[in-house]
Amino acid sequence: DHPYIPPGPNDLRGPCPGLNTFVGGLFFFSFLLLGLFQLLFSDGYHMEPDILAIAAKVATLTSRDPLSFTLDDIKLHGNIEHDASVSRADFITGDNVHFNETIFSVLANANPGVDYYNTTSAGQVQHIRLAQSAATNPNLTNTDKEFFIRSVESSFYLSAMGDPVTGVAPKNFVQIFFREERLPIAEGWKRSEVPINSDTLGPLFHSIAAQSNW
Repeated sequence: DHPYIPPGPNDLRGPCPGLNTFVGGLFFFSFLLLGLFQLLFSDGYHMEPDILAIAAKVATLTSRDPLSFTLDDIKLHGNIEHDASVSRADFITGDNVHFNETIFSVLANANPGVDYYNTTSAGQVQHIRLAQSAATNPNLTNTDKEFFIRSVESSFYLSAMGDPVTGVAPKNFVQIFFREERLPIAEGWKRSEVPINSDTLGPLFHSIAAQSNW
């Protein structure tokens, strides 16, 4: 019912492929429209409000308007956007908004010999990307907050593109999600019947965190 439409030259995009995949333009944050925003993610990723509401509230801190934010606003360094991303350059070293194939190659080439990613490969990718950032970014920010965000994001792409319980996701689905910022429906992806929430993300987060050797 909602065919994929690539972004046009005037469409706003940010550093989050999950948001870019679904929406563009201005988000208005209110109790009514937050419900609409949650419905969008529930229909698309089967994500429950306990996860989404936190991200939406934090995102409003990137805007001068306390009731709204745009995809462009969330590129603000040090809020949701962070160093050592698996698909974007660090703020100090380049474009922290748009997809970077060189950086993504770490994830793309992870877990060789099989056609899926899992929490082990996700943790290893985080470890490598952090080491790369540490070597190139003299102002690297790497506190508990950034570590938490990175690990939640890794848990999310495994959950949304794969199995929220096992954390196993087909490589081709994950790669389309990041590179093209679309749902790989034509390739066979289907929304998980298991909702993505704090109960499912928690175990994946802890497994990824342990594998990342932070």
